[in-house]
Amino acid sequence: MSTMTAAFLGFVEGLTEFIPVSSTGHLLLIGHFLGFESKGKTFEVVIQLGAVLAILSLYAARLWQVVSTLNTEASRRALASVLIAFLPAAVVGILARDFIKTVLFETPMLIAGMLILGGIILLFVDRVAPPPVHDDALALPFRKALLIGLAQSLALVPGVSRSGATIVGALMLGVNRRAAAEFSFFLSMPTMAGAFAVDLYANRALLDFAALSDIAVGFGVAFVTAVMVVRWVLSYVSRHGFALFGWWRIIVGSVAMALLLAGF
Repeated sequence: MSTMTAAFLGFVEGLTEFIPVSSTGHLLLIGHFLGFESKGKTFEVVIQLGAVLAILSLYAARLWQVVSTLNTEASRRALASVLIAFLPAAVVGILARDFIKTVLFETPMLIAGMLILGGIILLFVDRVAPPPVHDDALALPFRKALLIGLAQSLALVPGVSRSGATIVGALMLGVNRRAAAEFSFFLSMPTMAGAFAVDLYANRALLDFAALSDIAVGFGVAFVTAVMVVRWVLSYVSRHGFALFGWWRIIVGSVAMALLLAGF
């Protein structure tokens, strides 16, 4: 792999991980069209960690505030709501991991179709979502946190988008746009860290760190890009909603489907 390819893939990971367009779908489609696949998925696994660390660094102060005040009911409820939302995807991911990795991840046409379908749903929900009644991402009722977690489990299908599923679920449950995006960020921490740990363990015998320089470039670019995207997206969606990302998904999915039908 060239350094430019490593930087490009890191950029794509950081750009798409925390917006509702499916980072996995983008990386799988790019890998298909470029003929790229690292041994044991080492590159993909490690650059995802770069995105995880980006969100941890941005929310370090707020996370520390919650952890350091666990003697208060508000902090305990905040932590519990994120963990409750995390459980559905964790259970489904463990039970269906082999099918997801060996079948769904190897079906580019499915990924392209999910990008288009998800874009249409995002455009629809952005218009018809009920008036918001929750504006604090860390003060959601447990029932609604669980329902958002169930929505997140749909993102185990590549192309659906983890952030997209959680944001759509939150909007339909009366969470305002900014809080929906923020809860998605908080939920990404245990979800992505768990997925990273499982992938790392499952591929431990195949991991190949021979191209450490390329891995370092992808990791660094993913980290920096994710930091910039998260800082921008909260301000953007508060003012403009999620329509941009709906159209993004439809365009990328349509181009990918056309290329696949053309035999690429």
